[in-house]
Amino acid sequence: MALRTVFIAGAGIGGLTAALALATKGFRVVVLEKAERLEEVGAGLQLSPNASRILIDLGLKPRLTARAVVPEAISIMSARAGGEIMRLPLGEAATRAAGAPYWVIHRADLQAALAAEVMAHPDIELRLGCQFEDAASHARGLTVVQRSGDHRKQDLALALIGADGVWSSVRHHLFPQVRAQFSGLIAWRGTLESRQLPRELAAARVQLWMGPDAHLVVYPISAGRQINVVAVVPGTWNRPGWSTEGSAAELMEAFAPPRWPGPARMMLNAVDSWRKWALFGVPEGGDWAEGPMALLGDAAHAMLPFAAQGAGMAIEDAAVLAKTLSEARPDGPADVAAALKAYAKLRRPRVAQVQRTARGQGRIYHMTGPLALARDLTIKALGPERLFKRQSWIYDWRM
Repeated sequence: MALRTVFIAGAGIGGLTAALALATKGFRVVVLEKAERLEEVGAGLQLSPNASRILIDLGLKPRLTARAVVPEAISIMSARAGGEIMRLPLGEAATRAAGAPYWVIHRADLQAALAAEVMAHPDIELRLGCQFEDAASHARGLTVVQRSGDHRKQDLALALIGADGVWSSVRHHLFPQVRAQFSGLIAWRGTLESRQLPRELAAARVQLWMGPDAHLVVYPISAGRQINVVAVVPGTWNRPGWSTEGSAAELMEAFAPPRWPGPARMMLNAVDSWRKWALFGVPEGGDWAEGPMALLGDAAHAMLPFAAQGAGMAIEDAAVLAKTLSEARPDGPADVAAALKAYAKLRRPRVAQVQRTARGQGRIYHMTGPLALARDLTIKALGPERLFKRQSWIYDWRM
């Protein structure tokens, strides 16, 4: 059994999706999570069809449809213009065209759905309060060392997947020279009840507000009962970790009038409490696999969130990893190593393209003065159909 067992470090979205994807291919999976219990981290996220179709194929549609929202449109808003300059239709028509929905959902709802599916699967074991400590490959496979409190445990495995985020312990074990890099940007997250906003601002759509040296993303979550608000501004505060409490007064300085219009400020002011976190990324071009160990999701390629594809790329990674490993039919360490190298080779070009797109869009969102005017005029001239086609390479991806 050990030779069909894959260990995964990290029970986030990427790790749990990988566990389900591998289990459907006949592997036994053990997920190590250092937290004692799975708790909400962050707030909302967007799942475009490239990601949602994978989750649906894994049987998660019944768990997710009750909590996710299918937005009617993406509204591109300009602080310079004072409101909407372009609307990209989504809704059920876009779902039919793509063969899968565009969902916005609370991160905790997605993680809870994944965790419930994992815990119901007979071939997956989730070990909470248990963290990856070390690993050593040898002729029999891979020995994975874990720690739970004062107890140290060793298991024989086929492979180890590091899905433990931007501060990955597995990445540090494999490639200690690769370090997360601060982007110079800080993201602020908050939520509010939908009833606190006028109907137009609380509509079932994604609002992207572009403005001078800052931008704002707003959309409904929790079956439309709450609104997720994310503001991104430059800064020097760069404490590692997911989030810490933030001051509303500090944030509102970046969104002061007259540079930011009333509707955007109304949504920001309606948030009671803020959490902020420094945006770090992992450099492109590094290795993702070494022997029977590989990286997945943010551990391999943490990126700026400006293409709304951080979760999507981790979900895609999980599907490709499971397919590649299963098709290799590994009989020994050399076969496993070759399969994991093949997985990394398949994924790196696409992920790098998404990373570059995210960086470029971040620069566009924060333009000021004449550049902002030129941006707005260009977006209007393109029109919804051509603008959407420019993003279709992301959404149309299929394994």
